[in-house]
Amino acid sequence: MLSVRPKVAELAFHVFSRSLHPELYAIHKSRRVERDHYHAQIDITNCGHVVTWNADGITLCEVATSAQQPLPKRRCLLSKPLKGSRTERANCRQGFSYRTHFQLEPVEPDMFWMVQQQLGNGPTEGLLHNFDASGRMALGALSYVSVETRRSSMLIQAIHTFPDDFAIVKVETLFSIGSDKESV
Repeated sequence: MLSVRPKVAELAFHVFSRSLHPELYAIHKSRRVERDHYHAQIDITNCGHVVTWNADGITLCEVATSAQQPLPKRRCLLSKPLKGSRTERANCRQGFSYRTHFQLEPVEPDMFWMVQQQLGNGPTEGLLHNFDASGRMALGALSYVSVETRRSSMLIQAIHTFPDDFAIVKVETLFSIGSDKESV
């Protein structure tokens, strides 16, 4: 299966209050997390990642993907182009909360290659996938997703590289239980 990235201009970020069918995207690496109060599925996909978090009947699904990717419209809480820098949050019923910060960062070629090399030779405790080269560049893109779990929260840090555009997408998301804020 060819696993090259879309152009960064085609990226979008979505959050759903439901899970998505895995047939909607090509999964390259996957990890399941089980804790006492929640469980989650983390997938690296051809365009970015999908994180599905479940706790006490609440489901939140974060998707970093191509804007061309057909996704359902129903129960979509957030749908934004993935460009610039943005912070979003949602407080759900039963005290669950979601907070994310995502950014698309164009970088100089030498900085890009340094980050690409560090990721490729870096930590192995997270999920790492090396994509095929697009033909224009000798090296393919990388996706790295780090997962930190606590009793009542899960922190996701994702980095996706786009060699054809010398761009890096960074996403940091906190799923947590026990927020006292008003629900959405």
